[in-house]
Amino acid sequence: MKTIEVSSALIGELIAEAAAAHPHEACGLLLGTNGAVCSIRPCANVHPTPDTHFEIDPRALIDAHRAERGGGPRVLGYYHSHPAGPPEPSATDRAQATADGRVWAIVGEGKVGWWQDTAEGFAALSYLATGG
Repeated sequence: MKTIEVSSALIGELIAEAAAAHPHEACGLLLGTNGAVCSIRPCANVHPTPDTHFEIDPRALIDAHRAERGGGPRVLGYYHSHPAGPPEPSATDRAQATADGRVWAIVGEGKVGWWQDTAEGFAALSYLATGG
C-alpha cells in the first residue's frame, strides 16, 4: 500500500479530535476497506501519562475486532496525536510498532501524516483526499 484514500471530512475529524484532547494525546481506530479509511472510532487513551503517550482502551480494540469478524468494518489501523510535535512517528512510536502492516494516522501541528507499520519500520503513505 502506497496511498490511502480518506475524505476531507475525516481529516477534519482527526484534527478536531486532536484539538479536543489537547494537552493529551488523542487516539482511536481507523476503519474501512483495503486502501480506504471510511470512518474513525475515537477511543479512551488509557496510558498513565497521556500527555506524552497513548494506549487505546483494550476493550474498544477487542470490540472493534469482534465486530470486524462479524461482518463489520475492517480495522485498518490506528490514529493518535502529538500535542507538541510533528505528524510523524516519534521514537516512542517506533519502539511500540509491531510491523503488522496497519496504517497509522498521526496528527500534529494541525496536519495528519499517514504511515504504514512495516517490517522495515514506518513507511510514509501518500493520501488521496476525497470529497465528503
